[in-house]
Amino acid sequence: MLKKILFQLHWLFGITAGLVLALMGVTGAAYSFQDELMRALNPDVLKVEVRDSGTLSPAELVPKLEAASQQRVVGLWLEVEGDRAARVFFAPPPGERRGPSRYFNGYRGELLAEPRGQGFFDLMLRLHRFLAMGEYGKQITAASTLILVFFCLSGLYLRWPRQAGSWRAWLTLDWARKGRSFNWDLHAVAGTWCLALYLLAALTGLYWSYDWYREGATTLLSAEPGGQQRGGKRGPPPAGELPIVNYRAVWEGLQREAGSQLSSYNLRLPPVAGQPVTVFYLRDDAPHERAFNQLALDPLSGEAGKHTRYEQQSFGDQLLTSVYALHVGSYFGLTGRILMMLASLAMPLFAITGWLLYLDRRRKKRAMLKARGALQPSAGLGEGWLIGFASQSGFAEQLAWQTAGQLQSAGLAVSVQPLAKLNEQMLRQAHNALFVLSTFGDGEAPDSARGFERRLLGQALHLPNLRYAMLALGDRQYQHFCGFAQRVHGWLTQQGARSLFEPVQVDAADATALAHWQRQLGELTGAQPLPQAETPPCLWTLTRRELLNPGSQGAPTYLLALRAEQSVDWSAGDILDVPPRHSDATVQAWLQAHALDGNQTVSLDGLTQSLQQALRGKQLPEQFTHLVGLHAQAMLDALVPLAAREYSIASLPSDGELELIVRQERHRDGSLGLGSGWLTEGAALQGQLLARVRRNSAFHAPEDDRPLILIGNGTGLAGLRSLLKARVIAGHRQNWLLFGERNAAHDFYCQAELQGWLATGELARLDLAFSRDQAAKVYVQDRLRESADSVREWLDDGAAIYVCGSLDGMAAGVDAVLHELLGESAVTALREEGRYRRDVY
Repeated sequence: MLKKILFQLHWLFGITAGLVLALMGVTGAAYSFQDELMRALNPDVLKVEVRDSGTLSPAELVPKLEAASQQRVVGLWLEVEGDRAARVFFAPPPGERRGPSRYFNGYRGELLAEPRGQGFFDLMLRLHRFLAMGEYGKQITAASTLILVFFCLSGLYLRWPRQAGSWRAWLTLDWARKGRSFNWDLHAVAGTWCLALYLLAALTGLYWSYDWYREGATTLLSAEPGGQQRGGKRGPPPAGELPIVNYRAVWEGLQREAGSQLSSYNLRLPPVAGQPVTVFYLRDDAPHERAFNQLALDPLSGEAGKHTRYEQQSFGDQLLTSVYALHVGSYFGLTGRILMMLASLAMPLFAITGWLLYLDRRRKKRAMLKARGALQPSAGLGEGWLIGFASQSGFAEQLAWQTAGQLQSAGLAVSVQPLAKLNEQMLRQAHNALFVLSTFGDGEAPDSARGFERRLLGQALHLPNLRYAMLALGDRQYQHFCGFAQRVHGWLTQQGARSLFEPVQVDAADATALAHWQRQLGELTGAQPLPQAETPPCLWTLTRRELLNPGSQGAPTYLLALRAEQSVDWSAGDILDVPPRHSDATVQAWLQAHALDGNQTVSLDGLTQSLQQALRGKQLPEQFTHLVGLHAQAMLDALVPLAAREYSIASLPSDGELELIVRQERHRDGSLGLGSGWLTEGAALQGQLLARVRRNSAFHAPEDDRPLILIGNGTGLAGLRSLLKARVIAGHRQNWLLFGERNAAHDFYCQAELQGWLATGELARLDLAFSRDQAAKVYVQDRLRESADSVREWLDDGAAIYVCGSLDGMAAGVDAVLHELLGESAVTALREEGRYRRDVY
């Protein structure tokens, strides 16, 4: 909870105070080298000729300066030696505290011309301290400085890596990242580099911001009772007679106390008679430019009063004397000044990256809401339409919302609900219902619908008023095709519900069956089919194909990178549908077997091409009798398109490319699997292929920062990798990955990336199961069983479990272990709460 609160405050302050701090950083950097820049701009004014006789004494300078200016001198600041121009301060006008100042030649006592650029640096200072808004601006900069302290401390806590002793975890930037991921990495790593400097600048800047802070710092650090404070609010200027000053005696007193190593001094006259002259001076051995010694002198006799030498002060008093030097970095010499300037210049980086991260988060949230549709659950009971869906991969949910849009466009009230939320009362009250039901595996209910099957399908309900239609999704490769939808259909019939038309069965997203469903709905309700709401297929360029497991005992596994020819968005957990293609050799062999000419011209999807080229995307049946005698175009139209293969997406749009992890499958005769063969060998690098992103909301990452237990094997790492990337970007660090493969030496996919996340703490725990690295085979379900106590602790903290990989073996084994550790009721509750999700195949 604390981490969540800190994260939200970090965001909130970042989008409010971030711009102010960016301005303060830039203006502070511009002002930090004011003297050097002014000298470079005004070499004829601010650089004077050095004389062997040295600078004139105050007794010689003051009369000359007052005669030249016709103003009374109240302060001098000059170097005893060197070519820097000195500065004189004149008495303020009545009622004001600060008077004008001028540069002068300390060797001649001549006033110099006004230098160019002084107005610019004065503006930089006003912006830095007051935003050029006076006292109101000061309150804003003061509050922003406090927030900078919060940024440093909360940012340190939020990104604390698990391997805190590893400097790489703290300080290295992954330049291979792109988009949001790179912005997040840059924000965190650059913040770590600048952390100490920002804390120093903020803690010293507060000295001028708040009286309570200055008083507290003085009380804490000063060894003297009521130690000296500077920079606080000042009252009106004191009134009284002006002091009479014996500058010769004052100068002699200063030389006597400071010694021969006097290098520069700042002489300040008292505003009224009866007070001492104050001199701040530096010696040649001063540790930094603000290591001032402070001396009080009698204005007539020059006798020394209180003399505070810097080297004799306590460390705390030295820090108080050096607040400005600490603030600008000069306490640490020229290197410190440069580092502080660079850190100040980098301040806008955090405002920019923070805003980019914030806007990207808002954009993705809006996209998520838009993807769910603009439908309002206005009905679903009574005369409205209740649409229930059961989805394993998200396709059934997508079709349910698309169906709802079709009905609502005809003015019909709809309510879309997952099957897990339907209860006895809702079914009894509904008059019209549509069910879009996916079957998982060989006749099983999707994970989210198992509770519905357990609660209702075994009960007798009286539903004579319910009219319904059903869209059943499945895969004919399984014996019990659309088995779950058939069970629901049979149960509804037994309860007296009336089917409006025969259930429409869809094999592998068959477009013909889906079009038939929409036509049936149109005839029933008058609702015209809507354009496809799903992401349309588009052309992708295969930019990279990297073998992940050279030397492995298993089949070759590749990391594939695709770049879309148009803008395509997706979320972690989504799926890429790729229609495979036969190889030219396969098509040529089929044509030869049936004595067909592959050079005949045909039309496919509006494109004219050769028959051989068009057949690459069609099923090539062994039985040819139903095609005998057909001309080329008719034969092509009679053939069924190859069903698209589904692949879990392993990357995020911010990575710049869509990545897949694909294992190359081979049949018993040694031939390559159709889908994996096409992607891993058949498709040419830098060549194009057709594919479509499909939303899989059932496997999307949770929006909150709840802990996540990610379990997978083999190429199942793809879906888990995208979830991890999304969590890393969102700053959610409670991530536990259990991953299994054959051998660590060859099959540890994305090893550097996973171990990097582990080192930085973005992956809290990584458990590995390499089955062939020991005599007794070890699988991820075994690692899960070994960590039973930790699993229970994470689940007690609200963790969700995400499983991705093979259904047979891994997913079934994990499910069995969870039932063993938690019990049937607890696993069921996790499913129904959406805390146990699977993307398995």
